[in-house]
Amino acid sequence: MTSKEIFAFGPFKLVVGRRDLLLRGEAVQIGPRAFDLLLALVRRQGELVTKDHLLTEIWAGAVVEENNLHVQVSALRRVLQQSGDDTRYLQTIPNRGYVFIAAVQRLTVASASQQQGVVADAVKGEVASYLPNKPSIVVLPFTNMSGDPEQEYFADGIVEDITTALSRFSSLFVIARNSAFTYKTGPIDVKKVGRELGVRYVLEGSVRKARNRVRITGQLVDAEKGTHIWADRYEGEVDDIFALQDQITASVVGALLPKLETAEIERARRKTTESLDAYDLYLRALAAFYCWTREANDQALAMLNTALELDPHFAAAAVIADNCWAARAAQCWSPYDEAVAQSARFAQLAVRLDPDSAEALAVLARRTPTFSKDHQEVIALAARAVATNPNSAFAWRCTGWALVFAGEAERAVEHFRRTLRLSPRDPRAYDALSGLAFALVQVDRDAEAISLFRQAILQNPGFAPGWRGLTSALAMVGQLDEAKRALTRTLELDPTFTLQSITARLGLNDRVRNGRLFEGWRRAGVVE
Repeated sequence: MTSKEIFAFGPFKLVVGRRDLLLRGEAVQIGPRAFDLLLALVRRQGELVTKDHLLTEIWAGAVVEENNLHVQVSALRRVLQQSGDDTRYLQTIPNRGYVFIAAVQRLTVASASQQQGVVADAVKGEVASYLPNKPSIVVLPFTNMSGDPEQEYFADGIVEDITTALSRFSSLFVIARNSAFTYKTGPIDVKKVGRELGVRYVLEGSVRKARNRVRITGQLVDAEKGTHIWADRYEGEVDDIFALQDQITASVVGALLPKLETAEIERARRKTTESLDAYDLYLRALAAFYCWTREANDQALAMLNTALELDPHFAAAAVIADNCWAARAAQCWSPYDEAVAQSARFAQLAVRLDPDSAEALAVLARRTPTFSKDHQEVIALAARAVATNPNSAFAWRCTGWALVFAGEAERAVEHFRRTLRLSPRDPRAYDALSGLAFALVQVDRDAEAISLFRQAILQNPGFAPGWRGLTSALAMVGQLDEAKRALTRTLELDPTFTLQSITARLGLNDRVRNGRLFEGWRRAGVVE
């Protein structure tokens, strides 16, 4: 099977090389594990595929429980039910495995282009792929500039690592490594690559290795326009070549994602309102959310609700809706009980829609203390989220807050530091800076915390949690006058702030309530 093959069944088409599932020509949201499960079953249509075989193939090299497979089968059934017909696709053989029972037809890109033009069209004599309804990117082979063919493996390894890291984000459409490496020889025309692979962005770069040093450059290009969006350079020692690869991968992915998001938001803003689809609504909502005003938050929620009406399986929209309601709770923009209930509802919805989404798991970890006192569950969700996608700055940030609420300050420090390392220019860096500062207060590092709180407030002067934390940190170092001024500003933003209300709001455990954070608030004069 080549990466250009497509499997057609019922109203669906499974595009292998681009890891996409189409329903009547439109992309369907499907988690990476569910996609792998579907592919494994479709490839063996009519055959019994045992549970052991699926566990081995889909979770290669990992030891997982059978329940993980059951979760993915359930997710896959929900996706297939979107067909809207009575076709049966999947049959369970009790205690043994599963059979894909629907008729399957293999197509090539060329033949698919002749059938309704859904997957490919002829453009200037070439096969051109459709653009998925989310940011799409290919990581092209990096140029080996070392002058030593033996170093080719290192350049290829960097590309493979970056591709794998990006593919863990369900919000991105990432071309598989094998397709990307067909462009390894010869000159590169990024516009042609974009047309042929159906991607909006191309990441290319080079590797120069000399003695014990390596220099890697990367640049992100808009494939349609041929213009550069971002470029950076990384250097380091190669004593531990694998650690260096991990470091470079994390740096590139962390820098790349905000640039992709910004580029996509700008693209959505340029579209006329008549042509908005669910994803464009999501992008506009994201931009409004970042404005951090009540009016913009209202607009964001309205757009997210519409996006979820258009696509009820849009997990990413549910994640940001959770964030919007959490902001309303933090800033007193809505009645607290309503905001918390809605935030929890969207967090739980996001996980139901995509159990493999690190971002969905992370927001559920952050919200769980507000409706459950099971802090062990919070810790478990946090660990699961970052294990699912260790390159998601969003997941590290949300789980950092979850650990703060659960009284795990030392762990929280590491989560927030990882967040800031992965995404140092994040438009919501103030949230991570404040979270890190909250954790530092709890471990008796008040001076560092004060500096971080001030940085967060400088970025977002209306961020109530930053002012709350600064109040405690200033009091703990004896700057009571400054602490009282910070408290005045806190109460302007959050008139309901008391020790009792903040405990209930965030679901803080006794370790936090009996610790230094609350001691600082008491010294500053916060009422019980």
